[in-house]
Amino acid sequence: PDLPWGICRTSLCVGCKGVNAKISCRDVSFSYPANGPVDGERLTEGALKHITCTIEDGSFVLLCGASGCGKTTLTRLLNGLIPHYHEGTFTGSVYLGGKDTRDLSLFEISQMVGSVFQNPRSQFFNVDTTSELAFGPENHGMPEETVRERVRLVAEQLKLESLLDRSIFSLSGGEKQKIACGSAAAIDPDIYVLDEPSSNLDAYAIADFRKLLMRLKAQGKTIVISEHRLYYLCDLADRVLYMKDGEIRGDYTAAEFQSLPAERREQMGLRPLDLNDLNGIALPHGRSGDGVWKIRQFSFAYKHQPELLRIEEAAFPAGGATAIIGHNGAGKSTLSRCLCGLEKRCGGTVQGQGRTYSRKERLKLCYMVMQDVNHQLFTESVLDEVFLSMGAEDRKKAELVLEEMDLLPYRECHPMGLSGGQKQRVAVASAIASERPLIVFDEPTSGLDLFHMWQVAEGVNRITEQGRTAVVVTHDPEFILRCCNFVIHMEHGEIQESYSLCEPEGRERLLRFFLNEMG
Repeated sequence: PDLPWGICRTSLCVGCKGVNAKISCRDVSFSYPANGPVDGERLTEGALKHITCTIEDGSFVLLCGASGCGKTTLTRLLNGLIPHYHEGTFTGSVYLGGKDTRDLSLFEISQMVGSVFQNPRSQFFNVDTTSELAFGPENHGMPEETVRERVRLVAEQLKLESLLDRSIFSLSGGEKQKIACGSAAAIDPDIYVLDEPSSNLDAYAIADFRKLLMRLKAQGKTIVISEHRLYYLCDLADRVLYMKDGEIRGDYTAAEFQSLPAERREQMGLRPLDLNDLNGIALPHGRSGDGVWKIRQFSFAYKHQPELLRIEEAAFPAGGATAIIGHNGAGKSTLSRCLCGLEKRCGGTVQGQGRTYSRKERLKLCYMVMQDVNHQLFTESVLDEVFLSMGAEDRKKAELVLEEMDLLPYRECHPMGLSGGQKQRVAVASAIASERPLIVFDEPTSGLDLFHMWQVAEGVNRITEQGRTAVVVTHDPEFILRCCNFVIHMEHGEIQESYSLCEPEGRERLLRFFLNEMG
């Protein structure tokens, strides 16, 4: 209070504790309504409890912790979605630049804060990519020349040129995430709040995204990012807030956090800080030597669009788990849908188990866990969802699978009332219970913390131990090493290489793919 006018940068000044504070939370508690989902989250108990923290102007803050610890809820407080959009019981105060968010409109907050959500589909307003990038600047009334320049700069910085003038609906999950990041950057706000922005990004896109974060940090932007993947952020963050059960349980400087023993971070449910640490993971002991599955004459293109998939012949081991890797838009998800017979425009055949399967036959042969599991949850309860995948209902077996996936307490809950990670595990549980011989997973660990990633990996291992085959589309190297024994690398709709992880050089090739782009 005694400082000269203009030095104290916020009107929230209690003994000048607010000096240089961009964001302040004062004894904030929040609980969602007792019944029903809000934006896909299971919200029945208090989500945040007595949060008090200050985020300095120009700082880079990493929020980490296990799924359900309150990270997403905290980001919603910082970008004004609580209390202006999400209902619930809110006590305490959140200040942006010294102003209580209750006294600001969402439009006013959006001028200060750019947001990237965990599910990019929930923040799109246009059907084409260029208009989506331009939407924020246009909505803020910027001149047309400024809008065009913002779109150009963002496309250049995030390497989005190839995605311009595209239909939003034709993009892969990772490409949608890149457009969502670009949309936030186009506004050029002072504060960025990002919730799991890398969840669907490949190694190349994460490297590009990391470079963008480095530029934003150099510009003095305030960045708050909630993440499970820590390896690309550990040398960018100035400060790390560790959350558990709706509380901030740890507040570390970057040096303090990096000095924590790896075993301690693992106990906290956190992913590795360095991908080189994955060298020590023991490969799974899945069955092998039971023959191969062969793909022949796969090709696919949307109507009036260039060909997206061209595979003359490919093979992967039966009774094991095969990882499909490659950059966003490489054709990985398209291959998985064609493999399951979901794309009518895809011809070709699949050979295995001593016979050849047509597209229609593969619909009964395969079970697929989609990248967006909201498309495949149909029933009124989690238990019924598992029953739906089984040939004959077996409650004991279904509950055993749910227990293995840490879902048994939610067996009577509506699937759409669960968190994103819980819904992901419901779909995985249904796949395990289906007993189909060929199970295809498309990004099964998107948004999962360390412990739940382990659970899904164990689920895949259980499938292969039963002699069934798993095919996993993923950008998660730790997950691959915990459950896969073979890799197919795709780029531009074609298979570039395939190799076994049972040999040391196979593991080295895999980690090189993810490490090279990080520099």
